[in-house]
Amino acid sequence: MKRQLRALAAAGLLVASSLVAVALGGSASADTQICEQYGSTVIGGRYVVQNNRWGTTAQQCINATNNGFEITTLNGSSPTNGAPTAYPSVFFGCHYTNCSPGTNLPIQVSQISSATSSISYRYVSGATYNASYDIWLDPSPKRDGVNQMEIMIWLNRQGPIQPIGSVVGTTNLAGRTWEVWRGSNGSNNVISYVASSAISSLNFSVLDFINDTRNRGAITNSWYLTSIQAGFEPWQGGVGLAVTSFSANVNGGGNPTTPPPTTPPPGNAACAVKYTANSWNNGFTADVQITNTGSSAINGWTLTYSLPSGQQVTNAWNATVSQSGSTVTARNTGHNGSVAPGGTASFGYQGTLSGSYSSPTSFSLNGATCSRS
Repeated sequence: MKRQLRALAAAGLLVASSLVAVALGGSASADTQICEQYGSTVIGGRYVVQNNRWGTTAQQCINATNNGFEITTLNGSSPTNGAPTAYPSVFFGCHYTNCSPGTNLPIQVSQISSATSSISYRYVSGATYNASYDIWLDPSPKRDGVNQMEIMIWLNRQGPIQPIGSVVGTTNLAGRTWEVWRGSNGSNNVISYVASSAISSLNFSVLDFINDTRNRGAITNSWYLTSIQAGFEPWQGGVGLAVTSFSANVNGGGNPTTPPPTTPPPGNAACAVKYTANSWNNGFTADVQITNTGSSAINGWTLTYSLPSGQQVTNAWNATVSQSGSTVTARNTGHNGSVAPGGTASFGYQGTLSGSYSSPTSFSLNGATCSRS
């Protein structure tokens, strides 16, 4: 599956399947070819170029240069009402444990005094793709897995494709007017800024887009900027597309804040969890339902529990699920974070199994122990 679960093409299209660890590379000189599915290499001693062919089994190759990359082979093709084939890109920061050399990311938004970037693209005709600049944020200083907030800047859109969600208005940033889309792909929230015509180069403040997203209530200053990335999402064709230059600088010196806790379930054991599992010889699935048994709404939830020995989560839906040892942490996505009194939120996942199956026995929601239902 793709890295960071980038935006899908059509509203309501859900993301499933497992996440795959990134393949690391060494420092690149000019004209370093990458054909591995998740192959990557360092350019300029500062940035990482990644092939990131997550949506197709067909061959894709990119040529990493000292300043960016070019797509040299692209055999994959996807329908325009679905997800793209890949996201070949260059990034600064941390992406699935792959951190660019010397990066100061993740960094709390409140600590950022300035964040600037410049990008230049070379486009081709006859292909269906977008040129997308991505900004990733999360409530925690995350260096692995899916972040909860994706900001996409669409500098060029060719063909009948569109961002996740629907249009919520327009805004003026970086000296231009952008159409603003907002939605969720089922694993993270997405706000997209779509240019009215193709932009081949842009020198801008990343912080301006972060602040606009914050002003829309999607994040707070306690969140962390984890990576900034520039590349292409191809659907059909795209050989010759290139990022000809990329730079990014994020400076600290702002006013750090302590991240506020999510709202805990009021009272003692003001939550109940129903855990329904189906297992077979070497795997299992689990559906988890959380019920707010308290008298106040829950605004943002984190469910923690321990899986019995021999169980490992591989992929999840309707929650961001991570596992460290036996401890599982499940966080709400954008669409199910608020749970009214008496209301429920549900998610599920698939896992591998070694040995006999048993279900977890205790659960905590935002630090409060839940009863079983």
